[in-house]
Amino acid sequence: MFSTISAAPAKQSVSDTITILSGRLGSATLLEDRRAAILGLRSFAKDFPASVASGALRSFICSLSKDGEDVDTVKIVLETLLMLFSPSQDSPEASDELVLWLADEFTQHQDNMSLVVAFVESTEFYSRLYALELLAAILAARPQRTEECLLAAPLAMSRLVAALDDERDAIRSQALGLLIVLSMDSLEIQKLVAFENAFDRIFALIQAEGSLSDGGRIVEDCLILLANLLRHNASNQSLFRESDCVARLSRLLTALLDSKTTDDVAEWAQAQRDRNLYAFLAVVRLFLSVGAEGVSRNQEAFWKHGLAHQVLRLAFDGEAGSVPVRAEALIACGDMIRNAPTFQEAFAQLDVASLAPDTDRVYAIDGLLDVMLNTRHLAMFDLRFAACQCIIAYLSNHPEVRLHFLSRAIEGYRQGTDDSANVLTVLLRPNGGAVAADPYRQWFAAVTSFHLLYDYAAAKSNALALTEGDEVKGEEVVTAIQTIAAHLIHGIGRGDDIRCLVGYLMLLSGWLFEDLDAVNDFLAEGSNVQSLVQVVSQSLSPQSELLQGLSAMLLGIAYEFSTKDSPIPRTMLHSILTSRIGRDIYLDRLSRLRRHPYMRDFEVKPQKLFAASVNGPPDVLFDADFVGFFKDNYGRIARAIDREPSFEIPVVTDGVQRGVSRELVDSLRAEVKDKDKALVDAKAHAITLESQLGQQQADWRRSNEKNSQELAKVHEAYKLLEKKHEEELRLLQKEWSAKEAQLEKRLVDMGAEAAAREASHKADLASKHQSALAEAERIQLRSEAEVADLRATISRLEADVMKANKSKTDALTALQLDKTNMVADEASRTRAAEESARKITAELTSATSTIKELENKINAAESARAEATQAMEATQTELDDLLMVFGDLEEKVAKYKARLCELGDKETLESDD
Repeated sequence: MFSTISAAPAKQSVSDTITILSGRLGSATLLEDRRAAILGLRSFAKDFPASVASGALRSFICSLSKDGEDVDTVKIVLETLLMLFSPSQDSPEASDELVLWLADEFTQHQDNMSLVVAFVESTEFYSRLYALELLAAILAARPQRTEECLLAAPLAMSRLVAALDDERDAIRSQALGLLIVLSMDSLEIQKLVAFENAFDRIFALIQAEGSLSDGGRIVEDCLILLANLLRHNASNQSLFRESDCVARLSRLLTALLDSKTTDDVAEWAQAQRDRNLYAFLAVVRLFLSVGAEGVSRNQEAFWKHGLAHQVLRLAFDGEAGSVPVRAEALIACGDMIRNAPTFQEAFAQLDVASLAPDTDRVYAIDGLLDVMLNTRHLAMFDLRFAACQCIIAYLSNHPEVRLHFLSRAIEGYRQGTDDSANVLTVLLRPNGGAVAADPYRQWFAAVTSFHLLYDYAAAKSNALALTEGDEVKGEEVVTAIQTIAAHLIHGIGRGDDIRCLVGYLMLLSGWLFEDLDAVNDFLAEGSNVQSLVQVVSQSLSPQSELLQGLSAMLLGIAYEFSTKDSPIPRTMLHSILTSRIGRDIYLDRLSRLRRHPYMRDFEVKPQKLFAASVNGPPDVLFDADFVGFFKDNYGRIARAIDREPSFEIPVVTDGVQRGVSRELVDSLRAEVKDKDKALVDAKAHAITLESQLGQQQADWRRSNEKNSQELAKVHEAYKLLEKKHEEELRLLQKEWSAKEAQLEKRLVDMGAEAAAREASHKADLASKHQSALAEAERIQLRSEAEVADLRATISRLEADVMKANKSKTDALTALQLDKTNMVADEASRTRAAEESARKITAELTSATSTIKELENKINAAESARAEATQAMEATQTELDDLLMVFGDLEEKVAKYKARLCELGDKETLESDD
């Protein structure tokens, strides 16, 4: 017996325990029992998520709904759900499918999502924090469905945005991260968040966290959220402008620039400040995307609030930020002035800190040139590249600025001043040692010059006029194109850096394109063509693909726009290309250039300095506009070699078309000769026709004289007929006058007759009027007589009543009072009858006045008569009523007498009799 008692109980498996706890959670009625079951399940959630989820997930959700007011229960339920979404990595049940299934349980049931969102509004720390974390986990698993559920949930966005106001950092950070993910791609969510006063909350949070200078990751996340709300969202950008948020941006940057930086700033703090500034500049640039809606309004707002000046200050303040931040600031400055003439001109008037130790402040453009051309350190490449892009933006779509910039460069080159920051001086007078040490100096100068000249005939003409050498002194005059081409050829021979050579080739290609004078100037030096042909025809190597492709492109442009009168005639140039290079090699070099990674992947390859290129120059070789130029004209340049030399390409320069087909000119001249011969024949034929015309004119004159005589005869006959017609007209006039007099007399007679008829009618009307008046008077008199009779009758009746009352006074006092009241009633009725009589009289008077109108006099009299008759009938009715009353009185007297008899008062009766 004791051995049985001491035996150990059977060990319960994990799955059985989870099943029992799940069943207990689903069936328990007491809160403490449910909480104990949840605690037990929580201990298994990390290691056995699938088992716990399959048995108790819906019970967890039901517990949130049922026990939502119990803080401790909500906390452990949410903790357990979070464990299910992020199980232990060593768990055999952990899988992505499980997470998706968990997320589906919420996203496929809107009520479940609304339940979780409701806890975001809770004031309890863990309930709010865990609800936000759970939403983030669901969003990570099912992004699209979660967004749809949150959009459908009532006040979901309001609650999430309101969490930014929570003073507890953990909740605020979690809400911020959740909103960042939600607002990344959904325009609808972006708008909802923005209209929940998100901008004000974000700026308040940035300010509370230390602003740009001292803020931590929260500030960076705030700026990222701000960027998400504004990216490609015109309505939110408009709301941002109208809410005076641009001024807030400006104040944030101004506060950072005006704050004093200390040397003992920790490295991590400086890195965080750089990230804050980079995110800030990213927000600014979102408003300035090329081609986006409202860019001009955004530029205007930034300039109005001084943000452009502050960003420029940041770019030239070496202590405010790192090189990538300053470079991004210059890119943002370029975005603020691109394609905006007013702001481009205003930008040139701003001053910045100078790099030169002997100069304090310089104009912005001079400062940019100084950074671009005179900053040699490799680590400053991004800043130099950004300065170049800012200058390009300054030149964009503003011909006057381009000409002014070029004129200053030409003047400085000729005077020999400002050599270090002059793009033309750098290109035309390169320093061999400087080129080897800094190939990008030539590249930046070439790219800037490319943007000055490309597709602008006036600038090309001015640059073409720039020469070196004095012909009067016997010096050789060399143009700018020839000088640049010579530097290119010598650089190829010396093996200069590919970046420098690519810069020269880009500039020459853009300059020669559609400019016949520039092409002729280039072809004037025959060695240029020979050297480029040699480069293209060399054996192919990976290092020479770019150089050979660009050289082939330059030769193709030169041939495309050459003419018969070029220094190297078009026919000869075509022969050189086809014989020394060959069509296949020419097309192969162009095709390889197009397929080269630097050209093919330009749009996706960032043009920046990377850590991988710290020991050498970066892989930045092309300009964005040149890449577009090459891709747009690739087909044309490739087909150029197949175009016959006899056909010249027409080019319109300053409204004048240049370049035609020589064969076309010859054919036109032959046509002119044929037309001249035809003209001589036509003149001879014209002489013959003139003689014939003279003969015809003589015949016409004779015929005309004959016709004139006949016309005179006809004229005389016409005059006779005219006189006869006038005589007949006078007779007709006389006859008409007589008839008119007769008509007038007849009209007078008819008028007199009408007057007589009118007088007779008036007399008839007057007599009828008198008759009507007499009839009315007669009716009135008769009515008055009837009224008098009625009054006499009333008087007689009153006398009878008085007599009857007097005889009965001594007998019955009570009856006397009744009879007196009855008499008073009869008197009031009599007065009513008199009032009716007076009304009848007034109505008769009104009828008399109405009779004055001729049209209604008879009807009015009849109406008055009818009314009088009705009044009489009413009076007769009243008299009948009086008689009935008297009859009733007599009956009552008889009854009283009979009663007195019964009482035995015979003496009184006898005395009454």
